[in-house]
Amino acid sequence: MSRLLGVPARRGRVTHVEHVPARQAGQARWPDWVSETLVTRWANQGIFGLWPHQAEAAELAHRGRNVIIATGTASGKSLAYQVPALSSVLDGGTALYLTPTKALAADQLRALEALDVPGLRAAAYDGDTPYEERAWIRRHANYVLTNPDMLHRGLLPGHARWSGFWRRLRTVVVDECHGYRGVFGSHVAQILRRLRRVCTRYGSSPVFVLASATASDPGAFATRLTGLQTAEVTTDASPRGSITFALWEPPLTDLRGEGGAPVRRPAAAETADLLADLVLDGTRTLAFVRSRRAAESVALSARARLSDLASGMISRPSPGMAAPASLTSLADLPGRIAAYRAGYLAEERRGLERALRSGDLLGLATTNALELGVDVSGLDAVLIAGWPGTRASLWQQAGRAGRAGQDALAVLIARDDPLDTYLVHHPEALFGRPVEAIVLDPGNPYVLGPHLCAAAAEIPLTEDDLEIFGPTSKEVLASLVGDGLLRRRSSGWFWTRRERATDLADIRGSGGAPVQVVELSTGCLLGTVDESSAHTTVHTGAVYVHQGETFLVTELDLEAGVALVEAGTPDYTTFARDVTEISVLESFRSHPLGPGELHFGSVEVTRQVVSYLKRRLQSGEPLGDEALDLPPRTLRTRAVWWTLPASAISPLAEAGLDLGGAAHAAEHASIGMLPLFATCDRWDIGGVSTELHADTGMLTVFVYDGHEGGAGFAERGFSRALEWLTATREAIASCECERGCPSCIQSPKCGNGNEPLDKAGALRLLAVLLSMNG
Repeated sequence: MSRLLGVPARRGRVTHVEHVPARQAGQARWPDWVSETLVTRWANQGIFGLWPHQAEAAELAHRGRNVIIATGTASGKSLAYQVPALSSVLDGGTALYLTPTKALAADQLRALEALDVPGLRAAAYDGDTPYEERAWIRRHANYVLTNPDMLHRGLLPGHARWSGFWRRLRTVVVDECHGYRGVFGSHVAQILRRLRRVCTRYGSSPVFVLASATASDPGAFATRLTGLQTAEVTTDASPRGSITFALWEPPLTDLRGEGGAPVRRPAAAETADLLADLVLDGTRTLAFVRSRRAAESVALSARARLSDLASGMISRPSPGMAAPASLTSLADLPGRIAAYRAGYLAEERRGLERALRSGDLLGLATTNALELGVDVSGLDAVLIAGWPGTRASLWQQAGRAGRAGQDALAVLIARDDPLDTYLVHHPEALFGRPVEAIVLDPGNPYVLGPHLCAAAAEIPLTEDDLEIFGPTSKEVLASLVGDGLLRRRSSGWFWTRRERATDLADIRGSGGAPVQVVELSTGCLLGTVDESSAHTTVHTGAVYVHQGETFLVTELDLEAGVALVEAGTPDYTTFARDVTEISVLESFRSHPLGPGELHFGSVEVTRQVVSYLKRRLQSGEPLGDEALDLPPRTLRTRAVWWTLPASAISPLAEAGLDLGGAAHAAEHASIGMLPLFATCDRWDIGGVSTELHADTGMLTVFVYDGHEGGAGFAERGFSRALEWLTATREAIASCECERGCPSCIQSPKCGNGNEPLDKAGALRLLAVLLSMNG
């Protein structure tokens, strides 16, 4: 595998290689209270005790303490919660297991069934569960595996049908809980509060056991997520093979984009070539990509590259690389690469997981659907196409390889993006640094309100319940009564409508009923798209990919909630572009920053998708901008913004700098860099900049949460502004382009065509703000 780090000149370059050493295991033992039945079953699988961190977490849960275990990938977190959960089941109790994905629930169920524990009746209860099985599960299952969506819409509203299960509930496992961040995490926090309330109704008080990838201050996060004081276990005592971690920068091409900026080869194209090379070398590999479309594209491109090799159309990619002796022909290899993403049928996903575990598949291009703890041991390498959003996700994805204890290779391939470019040139920002804290805001009124309605529909709310839902719940309840959603009586608050109260809470943040994607020629329903993202993903003219087939959107009918598509083979991708206006509603907190001022507060954002950009699939070359006519969308959210008075910027204007272009460039770059300091993606946030804003009367740059009511990202930017903006300036300064490019100050979603932008001006402007010698 190390041969990949020396590649032909026509390909990208390795900017840094980090060797993460192997780790020796601690002493394994079984706690005295674990039954002989369980000890025997695990011994049959070659497990003869718990590592110290597993034992510590299990002991805390056994003693009735809520606990979060936050250790690395393949550190045995599953065993840490299975031991107390199964022990409680054998003692006559029940256990509830929550996971963000169906794949992980299926994987856990498979592991439980393999134990063959007498009396264990484990079952998955989710959208894939046949209706004829659901009644049996409600009556008989004592270990139920589900997800927050089904808990929200099925188990809690129908709590009376689960009464026997609730009465005996002893353990609630919240697995891979680092995925519960932002608005989604805030919704899950309120669902867990509703769960606690239902348990109280039936006389149970289960212990919560949470499992997470490594996170900063996991105990505080778990307390915020569950509303309960939670102990933390963070010292990892499991064995681990070494990891060779490479940072990879795709090359600049001869192509020119907007404003004559150089265009870097797309990360997806680099990833496809690397995946083909690894499969050719017999290396079992996962390639993590950022979107469903990219998963399909990378798999198709890698297969095509291997087919070309098999046909003798191109030469081998790297000297000395050879297919493994067990393969009789290169012609077999294209069929051993596939894509994996949400949207596939359950049996398709399970089949791909089995093929990867067995080695029938050598390469799999996947979204983060396989980032979580699905057991895919035996992998040798992981490719990560673009910064995954957090250090926690980076190490979680890298840890998919080497899970059987062998050494592994991980490669982070930079996208043409300010943050990615910064990271491949600043490895100190990745290695030897603590992972991020997980951001969520359960008190967001746009989250809390719908869950108070759902809770009232389950069991009428009383004054005693308000402590569970937080200090703002009384104020939000008054608003709900005023809006006619709840009725206040002397005994509490009641839901009196015919509609399902759970329909008010859109926990995945989709924003409304999904838009159906329909093939025009056949009338076949291909899939659905969240309403909130329909403007950007299935607008007229958009390229839509489904299970390896490419379609072009001929019409988006927002009133009917339908996008009509036709099959096509375009050699380009599309990116929606928007224009945004922002007004300040209230500044909650502020403090001086250099000669300017930093604020955090409430804003109203009006955003309209106005066009889409076409880019050549393999090269990233821009092919033109097409206008769109879509209605504006308005949201009230939270933002961080900074201002500079005229006295501070007049010397820059006198020196001939374009202040509007400088602010615009600083805005783009700061949006790109915020995910390093807040657990978000650049698509979770937006920005506006202006030389003179009507509400501040000064040059102002805003960065806002792209979710109604806010998601906590802008607030984290406010609290870490000096580090964030210093890194933003460094990212611009270190980019090798002359006037600005997508790696520093250009944005793919800029509705103004990335005009005006002034790279030198942004550097000077940020230097003034940070009181530096610019």
